[in-house]
Amino acid sequence: MPSVLKKISAATVREDFNDPIAVVHYARAAHSLGLWKSEKLLIERFFTDKSARLIEAGCGAGRVTVGLWELGYHNLVAFDFAEELVDQARALAEERSAAIPIHHADATHPLCNLISDKPFEGALFMFNGLMQIPGRANRRLALKNIAAVCLPGAPLLFTTHDRDHSRVERASWKLETLRWEQGKQDPRLVEFGDRYFEDDVGRTFMHLPDRTEILEDLAAAGWTHDYDSMRRDLVRESRAVVDFSDECRFWAAQRS
Repeated sequence: MPSVLKKISAATVREDFNDPIAVVHYARAAHSLGLWKSEKLLIERFFTDKSARLIEAGCGAGRVTVGLWELGYHNLVAFDFAEELVDQARALAEERSAAIPIHHADATHPLCNLISDKPFEGALFMFNGLMQIPGRANRRLALKNIAAVCLPGAPLLFTTHDRDHSRVERASWKLETLRWEQGKQDPRLVEFGDRYFEDDVGRTFMHLPDRTEILEDLAAAGWTHDYDSMRRDLVRESRAVVDFSDECRFWAAQRS
């Protein structure tokens, strides 16, 4: 009899991010790609005070964190739950002379130890990091934990993929709906909307929400929706960015 496949967990995702293939992929992007045009546009739109105290969750190898520093945001704290990526982010910050405290921490655990002397005035969770947390309850917990260390009115900027962003995507999820109704979905998946795949940059877990799901999760976690837009409607990204990342939706919210 075949062995029962285990459900994807936080430990699965952490192991995948710590894999040398994934580490090299994200480190290379951190060193050479930098901030996307769309990221820069919305960061400067929603974080108008460059002296504001900001926290970046899921900083990975430091691509966005160091990009923020280079834009002039010097009151930063960043963290990630994958130890190998934290090491890469610290090395990149040191190389670029960016004095950013970068911690090993998990957004689904309390973040009070990162506050130091005062709460944060803004937060970011970029490159779909929130959607790489398995389980909707856990994603809501991460949003609550970030809200708990932010001041009321603090902006939050993050990205997700979107199940409805194209005809091909909608058709794909219609087929996936049938699989779930018939009990034929990948048994490792936690809930509808999950994907787990392997390619030349390693193994990747990703939850693809629809818009209603994110609006509900923000409201449940202490955030007020402010704005959302597909990346394609903001700017025309470079070929390097398009090759690095599929189409995504940007979200902005405020701490309630």
